[in-house]
Amino acid sequence: MQTKPVTAIIVGGGHRSFTYAELALKQPEMLKIVGIADPNPFRCEKARKMFGFPKENCFSSADELAAVPKFADAVINGTMDHQHVETAIPLLKKGYDMLLEKPFAVSLDELEEIVKTVEENGNKVMICHVLRYSPFYIAIKERILAGEIGDIISINTFEHVSYHHISTSYVRGKWGNSDNCKTSMLLAKCCHDLDIMMWMMGDVKPQTVSSCGSIFQFKPEMAPENAGTKCLVDCPHVDTCLYSTKRLYIDHPDRWECYVWAELEDRENATIEEKINLLKSDSPYAKCIYKSDNNVVDHQSVMVRFENGATGTHNMIGGAARPLRRIEIVGTKGEIYGEFEHNDIHVLKINPDPGCEFDEEIIDLSSFDMSQGHGGGDLGLAKDFVSYVSGEKPSVSCTNIFDSIAGHKTVFLADESMACGKTIKY
Repeated sequence: MQTKPVTAIIVGGGHRSFTYAELALKQPEMLKIVGIADPNPFRCEKARKMFGFPKENCFSSADELAAVPKFADAVINGTMDHQHVETAIPLLKKGYDMLLEKPFAVSLDELEEIVKTVEENGNKVMICHVLRYSPFYIAIKERILAGEIGDIISINTFEHVSYHHISTSYVRGKWGNSDNCKTSMLLAKCCHDLDIMMWMMGDVKPQTVSSCGSIFQFKPEMAPENAGTKCLVDCPHVDTCLYSTKRLYIDHPDRWECYVWAELEDRENATIEEKINLLKSDSPYAKCIYKSDNNVVDHQSVMVRFENGATGTHNMIGGAARPLRRIEIVGTKGEIYGEFEHNDIHVLKINPDPGCEFDEEIIDLSSFDMSQGHGGGDLGLAKDFVSYVSGEKPSVSCTNIFDSIAGHKTVFLADESMACGKTIKY
């Protein structure tokens, strides 16, 4: 039983770190934020005022934090993907436990380096696979553990990335160019989905991985005729193009504010005029989506063969009308399927009795508030991390770093397969 709050330091004061740290405001008996390491003075001051720790607990980098005596139980590491090795390893060696944002590594070599450090230092490290904590996926996992559909023969997952999401995060945004962010589209967006696949399969490991994909839509030759280079500056299609920055961001100024208006975050109430001016500047969100510097695929398919002969597929399609995550699992006794956004799950069981074919149960999850981050997964993950660090029994969803290896490795092998056109052995 936890008797005092776990103390934690934010490393990388971005949107995700603050999301997990909100537990300290909602349930201060569980978590207390006592410091921050971030090169941005505004974000340091924001955290200090929000959580009430002294100014001397603000640091400009993970290295600066690692240079002082350890003064908290854990770190919430929400730095960018390619910064995880450089920010995590010094603090793991210092003895901090860690909640580490996914993907926790951007290559197999990085994965092995971080895992080795954890093994040597005995840290408790949990990876932020928040979908595991949503009521939707927990309900499916519990039915599989109960043996209701028998042994899994096939598991298929689908992710449709909405047109405004792919525009904001994966074409114009932080994860649009792998030369800069060091992550592929599959790693940045779908390591959640491959983790879910591995979680549902339990101890059964992959045997081979194959994949294909491409940039189908977001490339210069797909731009409307006479399209400009900046929507609000020189494009005649500013009022009609599906991906016009005016239509996506000015007409919907709050939808992706943590990304689009990040350069204005030091202004308490940025005006619409300031936002328009930003979209006329050199901001990446000012660019024509077809003439950006993106180089990551906008659709990709993955196929996994498992050691026991089962198969798994994942299909990611960007530019869809609505966001969607769907899962279909067929076992030897029945099947489970459902859409994450619809709040219900269908469980079908074989029934060969006279006059029957199958029995169907619909699990209604509408009582859960799916408007919360990742269907309630964000808060659930933060709570489970506190329990994990406190020495309590981990939940069925707990994704310590060792549980996360298979999903990450599958992503790396899928991207290798896509690049070389061959099936890769796990």
